[in-house]
Amino acid sequence: MKFNIVLVEPEIPQNTGNISRTCAATNSSLYLVRPLGFEITDKHLKRAGLDYWQYLDLHYVDSLQELMDKYFTGDNFHFMSTKGNKIYSDATFKDGDFLVFGKESHGLPEPLLKKYYENTLRIPMWGDLRSLNLSNSVAITLYEALRQNGFPDLNSEGHLTGRLD
Repeated sequence: MKFNIVLVEPEIPQNTGNISRTCAATNSSLYLVRPLGFEITDKHLKRAGLDYWQYLDLHYVDSLQELMDKYFTGDNFHFMSTKGNKIYSDATFKDGDFLVFGKESHGLPEPLLKKYYENTLRIPMWGDLRSLNLSNSVAITLYEALRQNGFPDLNSEGHLTGRLD
């Protein structure tokens, strides 16, 4: 089982680095939609991803439409936005789904959200706060998808380096 994380025009290298690490740790694919707001060799990106780059299934695409033309089936793309139709934990996630996140400064384009309103999800927040950090939003949503599917192929025991007793 595999999930696909899509970052549309990400702007902050540290967020993308953190997300790449989360993707590697969960055996999820990462799609970066150009243009990127940084160079892929950026030291902050590499530092945030630490030594997980060799485990990352990374893809670059020139547009979200290109990705959708290839993979969209009607219900396999989930668009994350503070303007979402329903709460992320109320969605049903399945193998191969795409979790799509917009750039840090503006999110996903409003025409896209209107067109796919039934596929648009939100993470609840208190008060009038604008949004959560992108890497946190990816982790929250991805781990809910994994939880719903029984954390397939993930080591539930962890990697303890020593005994606790």
